[in-house]
Parts: sequence; structure tokens; C-alpha cells
Amino acid sequence: MDVDTRLAEDWVRAIAAAVEREHERLTELDSAIGDGDHGSNLRRGFTAVLAVLDGPDAPAPDGGPGALLTRTGTTLISKVGGASGPLYGKAFRAIGAALPPGQPPADAAGFGEALAAGLRAVRDLGRAEPGDKTLVDAWTPALEAYRAAVAAGAGLPEAAAAAAGGAERGARDTEPLQARKGRASYLGPRSVGHRDPGAASTALLFRALADITAG
Repeated sequence: MDVDTRLAEDWVRAIAAAVEREHERLTELDSAIGDGDHGSNLRRGFTAVLAVLDGPDAPAPDGGPGALLTRTGTTLISKVGGASGPLYGKAFRAIGAALPPGQPPADAAGFGEALAAGLRAVRDLGRAEPGDKTLVDAWTPALEAYRAAVAAGAGLPEAAAAAAGGAERGARDTEPLQARKGRASYLGPRSVGHRDPGAASTALLFRALADITAG
């Protein structure tokens, strides 16, 4: 299984559905240590993304998966407030840029490099490192698990499932951390004991990828 335009669109739609289901939980997590708008912001952003995909200006299929994911990122940047819009927007734009038009659909290893580009974009923008209690703490173990699975000979479905497990463990592991970035960092020790909302939404992103590749 390779990452073509159809699979990329299925992934984005699956993320939008997951955000719709979980936006209240994400907002609840953010209310404890942030602005309390993470879920509502992501919901607004992915609603806008779906409107683009379903509208007359949807990316052309011959643009490949990169064009669709780049457009997703651009829409998130323009429609989502707070930190999540720029962070996820830049991530999707970087993933899209790593899948240029005119290339064959990406195999599991190639898509792993695109996911790595997404993580680099997030880290460059947010200046976050593992342990800072951000979405980096979910994306990093997701990518590590994905790459380990590919190195062991796994295809995309197996690698995506491993990434989803890594992201979910990473999100849980933010609970004992003290935040060092974003509004949560203002709370100091009071941020300990709460799951980072960005890490939680990153886990949704990777679980959506696992679900749609599992068939």
C-alpha cells in the first residue's frame, strides 16, 4: 500500500471525523492548562478543510497527495487560531512538500520521511524538544515506532499502527511532565498531572492514519 491522493484525502477526512468526535475532550484538556480552545479551534480548522475538499476549488487529483496535504496545511494556518493552527498547518505543509507532484505514490519508507519533515517543521516553529510537554512528545515516539516498523520490513498499515501506538503512549507520558512551552508553562508545577492537549490531538492524527490504512 502506497500513499496516493485518495489515501491522503481519506486520512484528512478521518482526522476531521476524529476531531469532531473528540473536540470536547481536547477542549477539556486545554481548559486545565491552556486557553481552553484547542478542540474548538481544531474543529473549526478541519471543518474549513472539508469545505475546501468538497468545494469547487478542491486540489486537482493529478497534483498528487502532496498538493492535497499542502492545501490542508494552508487552510489550517488561515482558519485556526491559537498555536495549533500554525503548528499543524506547518506540519501538513511540510509533509506535502516532501511529496512533490510528478512522483510515484510514496511507499511506507518515503511517507515516513514526509512525517519526519512534518515533525521538523513543528519543532522549528515551536522551538520545542521532547520533554517540553507539547505535541512533539507524541509525534516523536510515533515517528520512531513508524521507522522501526519499516526497518523491520513492515508495510504502511503495520507502520501506521505502530505509530499510532507510539503517539498514544507519548500523549499519556506527558501527564507527569512540567510544561516548558506555551501557556501551560506559565503554570509551572501546576501543569504536572495533566495530559497535553496537543499531544492528545497528535495521537488522534496518527490513529486516523492507522485506521484508514488498516482497511
